[in-house]
Amino acid sequence: MSLTDRLLRLSGGGRLPASLAELHGPAQGTVVLPRHLAWPGLREFDISDDRLRRSLYGIVLTQGRRMDVARFVNAQLLQQDWPLLRTSLDPKIRRGFERRLALGRRPSVATEPQETA
Repeated sequence: MSLTDRLLRLSGGGRLPASLAELHGPAQGTVVLPRHLAWPGLREFDISDDRLRRSLYGIVLTQGRRMDVARFVNAQLLQQDWPLLRTSLDPKIRRGFERRLALGRRPSVATEPQETA
């Protein structure tokens, strides 16, 4: 059983936030991750740098606890970054977040009625 399987199974979904409304991460500034998320390695991330922010989100989404995700991830920026971020995540983690937070869903576009001659 992979680490991903264990994390998802042990957490019973409790590791994932219930909704985007739970995500209160900063929209600007610098985030310094605690050692349990980024040891050893880069711990400081400038939110305004798209690449660094996606790296931060990747670490937090794959290794963080529910409270870490809520604290460090900004809902609006996550939605903005999701198309690129999703490709770097383990498929099981990606699907879990997509289901729980409705990420990656496109709003349905109402089609206008066709004129008939």
